[in-house]
Amino acid sequence: MEAYLKKIEEIIAQGPYTDTWESLQKYRVPEWYQKKKFGIFIHWGIYSVPSFGNEWYSRNMYIQGTPEYEHHIKTYGLHKEFGYKDFIPMFTADKFHPEAWFDLFEQAGAEYIVPVAEHHDGFQMYKSKLSHWNSNEMGPNRDVLGELSAEAKKRGMVNGASSHRVEHWFFMGHGKDFDSDIKEPLKRGDFYWPSMKDGNEFGSVHTDSVPTEEFLQDWLVRTCEIIDEYHPQILYFDWWIQHFSVKPYLKKLAAYYYNRAAQWGQEVVINYKHDAFFFGTAVPDVERGQFAEMKPYLWQTDTSIALNSWGYTENNQFRPANDILCDLVDIVSKNGRLLLNIGPRPDGTITQEETDILREIGEWLHVNGEAIYGSSVWRKYGEGPTEVLEGQFTDGIRKNFTSEDIRFTTGNGYLYATALKCSDDGKYCIKSLGILDASKIAHFSGIIRDITLLGCKTAPHWTQDGEGLKLQTDYKTDKPVVFKIQID
Repeated sequence: MEAYLKKIEEIIAQGPYTDTWESLQKYRVPEWYQKKKFGIFIHWGIYSVPSFGNEWYSRNMYIQGTPEYEHHIKTYGLHKEFGYKDFIPMFTADKFHPEAWFDLFEQAGAEYIVPVAEHHDGFQMYKSKLSHWNSNEMGPNRDVLGELSAEAKKRGMVNGASSHRVEHWFFMGHGKDFDSDIKEPLKRGDFYWPSMKDGNEFGSVHTDSVPTEEFLQDWLVRTCEIIDEYHPQILYFDWWIQHFSVKPYLKKLAAYYYNRAAQWGQEVVINYKHDAFFFGTAVPDVERGQFAEMKPYLWQTDTSIALNSWGYTENNQFRPANDILCDLVDIVSKNGRLLLNIGPRPDGTITQEETDILREIGEWLHVNGEAIYGSSVWRKYGEGPTEVLEGQFTDGIRKNFTSEDIRFTTGNGYLYATALKCSDDGKYCIKSLGILDASKIAHFSGIIRDITLLGCKTAPHWTQDGEGLKLQTDYKTDKPVVFKIQID
């Protein structure tokens, strides 16, 4: 630990970045990330074994009175006799084949992956020198993050890693409230360490439950170990790193990561939530939601195929592929990108429901991807009557888009106008592309030369007038419709 902390300080001192917001504001989002629009998030760990509730099983099973607490006793027995750690041998991953996973990711049209390297439960999904409680030494006895990172690089796909470690400070603290397998004394390196109480302000950035220097140093070194061993091009952080006590360590982590990337000749990205990082030093992320308007800065949405859980459960409620596609188009038109999560089973297989949804998304992207991949925003993100509610945890609200809801992107010298729903009568009117008074310079006044409809051999019939660009086609689909517009 001491040697690694010294190494971190040495790397920071070498530059070009130091651990201050002023220095870190010199960071620029790499061009490759600006072009990437669709990635796969992977929540896979011990929590997939009980497959009950959601990926917070390790916390909720120790909170008396919760469904998880009652289910655990009924199914596995008393906590003092069978605790969360006892799921580890059941996490076999005996059917885990990275090649099969990536075949599916490629079919889905994904451009990058972000596996969870360590979730709140504290079990590392990679080979580590800092704790024996990891997938390489226990459970499947495999370096999961290492295998996925290697396969990503082999496929030419961007590899990432996600750390949720900081929440482990309080995540399993309620196991001390009764006779369970979480007992003092606990020391660094133990699976359940430190299991502290979260106080009365759960999730607050000012909660009285302040992580100790020892824990925060451990968090920093664990994260730097991931950087050094796996060279992720994307480093994603979940919430609670915005806690005031973590801020100095975030600056050190960012400076270390950016400096190491510079040494290796790489360009990298940090994703964060809740203003954990100073604006401009990393890329903000909106969990299970999106923005209502286009933003002048790059951002990301992370959401899951399942509405009720990020990890595998036996009763996952899956979102339709078309809803996800509409969100993808909307997000990209507003300068965002979508990180879509799956939750494999404990044996390493991916459910048929997730497989079907990913393939359906990929089929649409195979035809219409030029409106998404490498695209840029237009002068406005879109038009239409359907309101997109802004903020986190809104992905469960069905938007019911209409054929009047249009989203714009640009790329390859074309303007793409995507109707989020196919018109029943084949007629569309894009108001933003109508012929308007030339004095209204804020409106469109370009010359439309040609229009094609992606996936359709027959070009649409079109005219322009003061109401808008009017199109007529016989093309029918249950997915978004993309018009490719050549403009002078």
